[in-house]
Amino acid sequence: MPAAPDPHGIAVMLLAVTALFLFSRDRIPMETSALVVLGVLIVGFELFPYTAPSGQIVSTATFLAGFGNMALITIMALLMCTRSLEATGALQPVADRLAKMWLRSPTTALLAALLLAGTLSMFLNNTPVVAMLLPILVSVALRTGTPASSVLMPVGYATIVGGVCTTIGTSTNLLVVQISAEMGLAPMGMFHFTGVAVPAALLAIFYLWLVAPRLVPDRTPPLPDTSPRVFEAILHVDEQSAAAGCTIPELVTRTEGALRLGGIERGPGLFVARLPSVKIRPGDRLHVRDTPERLKRFEHQLGVKLYDALDPSHALAADEAPRAGDQRMAEIVVTRGSPLHRRTLKSVPFFAHHGLLPVAVHRPRSRGAEVSDIGDVFLRAGDIVLVQGSAASLDAVKRTGNVLVVDGSLGLPHTSKAPVAASIMVAVVLAAAFGVLSITVAALLGVLAMLVTNCLNWRTALGALDRRLIIVIVASLALGRALTVTGGMEYIASLFVMAAEPWPTVVALAGLMLVIALLTEVVTNNAAAVLGTPVAVFVAERLGVPAEPFVLAVLFGANMSYLTPIGYQTNLMVLSAGGYRFTDFFRVGLPLQQIMWWSLTILLAFRYDLF
Repeated sequence: MPAAPDPHGIAVMLLAVTALFLFSRDRIPMETSALVVLGVLIVGFELFPYTAPSGQIVSTATFLAGFGNMALITIMALLMCTRSLEATGALQPVADRLAKMWLRSPTTALLAALLLAGTLSMFLNNTPVVAMLLPILVSVALRTGTPASSVLMPVGYATIVGGVCTTIGTSTNLLVVQISAEMGLAPMGMFHFTGVAVPAALLAIFYLWLVAPRLVPDRTPPLPDTSPRVFEAILHVDEQSAAAGCTIPELVTRTEGALRLGGIERGPGLFVARLPSVKIRPGDRLHVRDTPERLKRFEHQLGVKLYDALDPSHALAADEAPRAGDQRMAEIVVTRGSPLHRRTLKSVPFFAHHGLLPVAVHRPRSRGAEVSDIGDVFLRAGDIVLVQGSAASLDAVKRTGNVLVVDGSLGLPHTSKAPVAASIMVAVVLAAAFGVLSITVAALLGVLAMLVTNCLNWRTALGALDRRLIIVIVASLALGRALTVTGGMEYIASLFVMAAEPWPTVVALAGLMLVIALLTEVVTNNAAAVLGTPVAVFVAERLGVPAEPFVLAVLFGANMSYLTPIGYQTNLMVLSAGGYRFTDFFRVGLPLQQIMWWSLTILLAFRYDLF
C-alpha cells in the first residue's frame, strides 16, 4: 500500500472529490462550483502555507496562473476565429452542396454529412459545425420523409469523433498537450496523434452511418413545424359588448384569467394607460396577443368583434385565424452557462429584451411533450423553450451567441467577408500544421487578421468566449497543480498502479482510458483531462513505460462524452431538434464508446509497442 500524502495532500484530495461532485450537479452552475474550488484553494493555502519538497512556495499566484496558460489563450483565440466563420457565413457554400446531394441520394448524403462534420471538427469548434448542419438536415428530412431522429444524433456524434483527431480539435486536446509539455514530455504538433485517431474515427463513422440510425426509434421533434402559434389581433368594443363599462380586472375575470391586454386604443393612434380603474368604452379597440383558439373564446366571452391586427378593417369569420406576418417559431436550448439556466421565465428579461414570446417549455427528461404553465418553470440544462418572434428578432438572438437557437430556416448568413474569413482560418491551420508558427501564435494572429479585415468586431469576438469554460479550466488547472505539488497526484497514480501492476501494460492503458471516459460523463471533459494528465505521467513512470501513450489515453478518454446529452453542447442541440429522450443517447452512445475505446487502445498499443 503506498504511503499516504501529508495533510495538505489529503485536504486537496478531499477538495478534488468535492469538486467532482459539484461539477456533476445540474442545479449548481458550473462556474459557481469552479469559483468555490478556486477560492477554497487560495484561502486554504494562505491560511496554511505550504512549501513543496522541491522548494516551491505554493501561493495565490500558483493557482491564478491558469489565466495565463498558453492552452487557454489558444482556446480563446480559436473560439474567436471560429465565431468569425459563423458570423460571415463562410460555411454556407458547403451547406448548399450538401443539401443538393441529400435530395439526390439520402444514404450517400448521410455518409458525406458524417465525413464533413468529422473533418470540419478536426479544425473548428464543433458547435458552429452542428449549427450549420442542423437546419439543412431537418429540412431535407422533412422533404424526403426521413425521420430526423435517425440523422441528427449520428451527425452530432461525428463532430465529437472528428475533434479527437488533431491538437486543435477540442479545448480538451489543447489542455492535455500543454500540461504534458509542462511535465517534460516532447511537444506534440497538430497532427501528432492523427495517425492513431483517424482509423478509430473512421470505424466510428461507419457505425454512425450503418448502425446508429437503426438503433434510435422514430421520434417526433418538439417543434414539428415553424408555424406561429400566437397571433396579434384587435377586439372591437361596441354598445352591445359585455366588455363595455368593465374595468381591466373585470375583463380578466370574464375570460377566466386568460386575457393579457396589450393596449387600449381610444381613437386613431391614441392609447390610454392600462390602469386597473380604467373602464372600457364603446369604440375602444383592445390589442391582444394569443392563440387562435383563445382569441375566438375572448370574442364570445366579451361580446366583441375580432379583427386582424395586420388588417384592422378586416373582421375575422368564425373559422378564420389572424395572419402571422413574419412571425415564426424557434427553439432555444437551455445550456449550462446560458442566461436561462437555473432561472424561471418570469425572472428572465431576456425574451422581452429581444422581442420574443415564450410559448411552451419542452422537457426531454419527462415523457410529457410540453409544460404549458411555463411562467414559474425552473429551467434546467437540456430544457427547450419554444419561442415566437420575427425573423429579425431570432437572427439577432443567434448573433449574440449567448444561447443555442434551433429553427426551421434553411438559410445561413453569408457576407462578402466570408472568403476572407475562410482564407484566414486556412492560413492559421496551415501555419500551425507545418510548424511555421506555434498554434498559439497562429491563432492570435488569426484573430488580429479577422479584426483588421472587419470579419470580426470586438463585441462579436468577446461574445465568442465562454466564461464557464474559462473558469472551469482555470479552477481545474489550479486543482491539478495543488494535487501535483502536495503529492496527492502521485498517491492516486500509485493506487492505480497497484491495481494494474499484475496485468499487462496494455490493460493498464485501456483501464486508464475507460476511467477517464466514465469520469467525463459525470464532470466536464476539461476537468477530467486536466486532472487525468498528471496521473497518466506518474502511472507510466511507475510502470517503467513511455508516458506519451498514457497521456493520449487520457486525451482520447476525455473526449468520449457519448452516453448522455449533457456532456457536449452539440448533444443538447440535437437533443432538441430530434426530439430525443435521454436514454436514446445511451443506446447509441454505448456501442460508440466501446468502438472508440477498443480501437484506440489497440492502435496505441501497436504504435508504442505495448503488447
